[in-house]
Amino acid sequence: MAHEKFIPSTGNWQFTIKRAGLLPKPLYLTFDDRDAGLAHCQRIEALLDKGIVPSEYQTQAKAKSLADLVREYEGNAHPSQKDKSAMGTLLPRWGKTPLTAFNVRWVDAWIDEMKRADKLSPDTIRSKVGAMARCTDWGVRKGLLVMPDHPFRTLPDGYSQYTVQDKALAGVAREDIERDRRLEDGEYEKVLSIIDGGVLPRKQRPYSIEYIAATRTLYILAVESAMRLQEMYTLTMDQVKLNKRTVFLEKTKNGDKRQVPLSSVAMATLKDYLKVRVLPEGSKVDALFPWWDGTMTPLYLRVMSAEMSKLFCNTRSPGIFQAAGCKDLKFHDLRHEATCRLFERTTLSDAEIMKITGHKSMKMLLRYANLRGSSLAQKMW
Repeated sequence: MAHEKFIPSTGNWQFTIKRAGLLPKPLYLTFDDRDAGLAHCQRIEALLDKGIVPSEYQTQAKAKSLADLVREYEGNAHPSQKDKSAMGTLLPRWGKTPLTAFNVRWVDAWIDEMKRADKLSPDTIRSKVGAMARCTDWGVRKGLLVMPDHPFRTLPDGYSQYTVQDKALAGVAREDIERDRRLEDGEYEKVLSIIDGGVLPRKQRPYSIEYIAATRTLYILAVESAMRLQEMYTLTMDQVKLNKRTVFLEKTKNGDKRQVPLSSVAMATLKDYLKVRVLPEGSKVDALFPWWDGTMTPLYLRVMSAEMSKLFCNTRSPGIFQAAGCKDLKFHDLRHEATCRLFERTTLSDAEIMKITGHKSMKMLLRYANLRGSSLAQKMW
C-alpha cells in the first residue's frame, strides 16, 4: 500500500510507492486532493501487482550499441527465429557499432561489404537488411535511437543485386537461385523403393535405415502436405487430428500458427504408421516421429535438421535420393512439389493455398508455383 502524508505547509498530500524488483527507486507523488491521490495510487499498484510498470514511470536505459539494441529487441519484442538468426550473424562483427553510426553512408558501405568481401547472395543480403530494418523500427518506436532518414527503409529497388563494379571487385556476381526442382516420372516410386528396402549403399559398409516406417511416412507427408522438414519431425501426437483431417502447427518458421489439411493419401499413410509407431526407450516427449527428443534450442534444431537432410540427400555418402538416382533432389524440393500439386490437382484459391503452405506473400508463393509446361499445355485449346 502507498504511504500517505499530509504536508501542512503546502496543503498537499504526498504519496510514496515502493516496489522492490520493479521500481529502481520510490515514487513520490503529490496531489491537492487526497481521494484523487488514493485513486491514482491504487491504479499504479494494481499494475505493479501484475508486474507492469506504467510507461510514465519507466526509466528505460538507452541502448548504445547494436548489441544493446538487439538484446532489448529480443527480450521485449517477438522477432521471428529467422530474424534472430540473421541478427546473431551480425553481432560478432558489428555488435559494438554505436547506434549513432547507422546512417545512409554506413548502410551502403555495409551492403557493399556483404557483396564484395563476403560474396553473399542477394537473398541473404535482403534477409540481413530486413532483420536490421525490423529491429531498428522497434528501437525507434521505443525511443532507443533516432533515424530521421531510416536508411534501412529507404534503399532503392534492386539494392541487393550485384552491379558491374560489385562483380569486378568480388570476382563473382551472385544471383538468387530459385529452385524449381520437381519429382520427375518414376522418382516418387524409386524413393519409396529405397526406403522400403531399408539399406543405403556406402563405401565401407551398407547403412541400414533405422526407422523405415517413420522415414516412409515423413517422405510421403512432405509431398502431400507442403510442411517443412522441421515442422514435421517436431510434431507431437496432440498436433495430429485424424478425426479432423488436419495437423496443427504451433510455431512455424515464420512464427505463425497454422492448420494443415491432410489429403486422403496422407491420412492413409499416417493411419498405417501409427499402427507400428515406435519411439526410443525413455523418450521425453510424445513425438509423432522417433528422431526428435523434445529439445527446442536453435542449435539443436539446426543440427537435427542437417542430420535429417543428410539422410535423404548426402553427396559424400549416398543418401536416399542419391540411391534412388534422383539427381540434384533436396528434401526442401518436396515442399515445392507439394505446393505445385496443390495448384495442379485442386481448385483451391491462391489465398487458400497460402494458408496451407504458410507462405507470407504471393510473390514468395509464386516462386514455388511454376507448373509443368505439360500441365499447362493440356489446358490449351
